[in-house]
Amino acid sequence: MPRPAQPADLAGLPAIERSADRLFAPLGIVFPPGPTVIEELIGRDVRVLVAGTPPVAFAAFRPMDGATHLEQIAVRADRVRKGIGTRLLRAVLERAGRPGVTLLTFRDVPWNAPWYARHGFAELPQDRWGPGLRARWDAEIEAGLHALGPRTAMWGSAGNRERGRLV
Repeated sequence: MPRPAQPADLAGLPAIERSADRLFAPLGIVFPPGPTVIEELIGRDVRVLVAGTPPVAFAAFRPMDGATHLEQIAVRADRVRKGIGTRLLRAVLERAGRPGVTLLTFRDVPWNAPWYARHGFAELPQDRWGPGLRARWDAEIEAGLHALGPRTAMWGSAGNRERGRLV
């Protein structure tokens, strides 16, 4: 069951992220060296849920544009396909409540946009983006993330997950 990260959990999260990032290499997506996303987020207005003791996965999310923005879910490579990411996503959705959760992800990576779509997320048209989501999108472009593959913005909520569609 996902739980809030404790201070002792934080030091191990970058290794989880790096392990998960290696799964992208066979698709030609190699992230540039530098700090991980979680290293950049720790100490900011972000909440982190972890799975396992010690953690084998995490979800990082924060308030944005009146909703919750899911910055990242990362599962250690040797623990994927065991439902851990799904449990983390459900926990984030439950904590977010209404109006729901936004996220930015790779459009064509099977465990990115298609996976979120199976959990009730849908692409979010640009005319519905708030200023925070727009700023995150622009920051990703500047950081070179969009050069690695097509990205998309998505939206979902706990109710949408149950119905499998956006309302």
